[in-house]
Amino acid sequence: MTPSLFSAAGLAPTASNIGVLSAAASGLDGFIRAQGGDLDRVFGRAGIDPEQLRHPTLSLALTNYCQVLEEAARQSGCDNFGLRYGQQFQPRALGLLGYVGLCSETLEDALRNFAAAFPYHQHSTLIRLVDCGECYRFDYQVQHGAILDRRQDAELTMGMALNLLRHALGADWTPRAVGFEHARPDGWQEHGKVFGAPVHFQRGCNSLLVPKADIRGRLMPERDANLLFLVQDVIRRLGEQGNRPDLLEDAGTQIRLALGEGEPVLELIAERLELTAAGLQRRLREAGLSFSQLVENTRRDLALHYLRQRQRPISELAPLLGYSETSAFSRAFRRWFGVSPRQWRSHEG
Repeated sequence: MTPSLFSAAGLAPTASNIGVLSAAASGLDGFIRAQGGDLDRVFGRAGIDPEQLRHPTLSLALTNYCQVLEEAARQSGCDNFGLRYGQQFQPRALGLLGYVGLCSETLEDALRNFAAAFPYHQHSTLIRLVDCGECYRFDYQVQHGAILDRRQDAELTMGMALNLLRHALGADWTPRAVGFEHARPDGWQEHGKVFGAPVHFQRGCNSLLVPKADIRGRLMPERDANLLFLVQDVIRRLGEQGNRPDLLEDAGTQIRLALGEGEPVLELIAERLELTAAGLQRRLREAGLSFSQLVENTRRDLALHYLRQRQRPISELAPLLGYSETSAFSRAFRRWFGVSPRQWRSHEG
């Protein structure tokens, strides 16, 4: 392998990944400017140092990464920012993960290898290739407990996956269907044009439906078994050095999932984390939190997330946050922010 190819694949420098590799933000600064965004303002609000983006194997916090995409959409006025960023994001720009797909023998291998390597590229994320009979379903979902606004990341990632497929199948290839977990945006017609397929919203997961007949036996144009072995080895070592979510985000995720069933129970959350109740309490104390404070923080963040969804009636929020009565939610919200949920939404609007 030539030195330039090592660099292109993101094989140096090597660092541990505790979030998402910076290669996922390749060209982000230029794209923000092209959409009319103020780069310093967007990166400043998202807490990202632009210098990190120069090194594809350095790690960005996943919370900051998703936040910078949402902030770029807001600040630039381009509501479909992630969709457009993903549309131009070619596999090679993704560094290590992109080369895992590009160097695979067949397109079917590329999808499997891409899904297998993804957890080393980005933690707290579901990614899988599901056999659905005539089709494969390529699923993607951020499952970090603190990340609630992730539409732009979802649309970007589905665009990346589409471009990997089109690299082998041609620019005119289209999936059978596309699904997104978020609500239908105002500019939803653009999604159909980008993917060339029916696009569905408010699904359980972000997904691409890929006919098996389209990909079986299709060779990758740049297949290279030796380079694939080297890239997979490096990305595994990145994962072994630290690609693990911390307890707070894992506990926050479990609390968020439990809220739909009512008040989260310490013992149940601890069991899901494979800890005893006492062990979970001790770990939380070491982080400066109690279990009740973590539940409170999770509810507060979720409340703001739901209130920003203006099509969602406020009367529906209490059960989503684990409250048996709307009055209990209203009292808690006033304690957190000093105003009622309705006043907060009116002010934000």
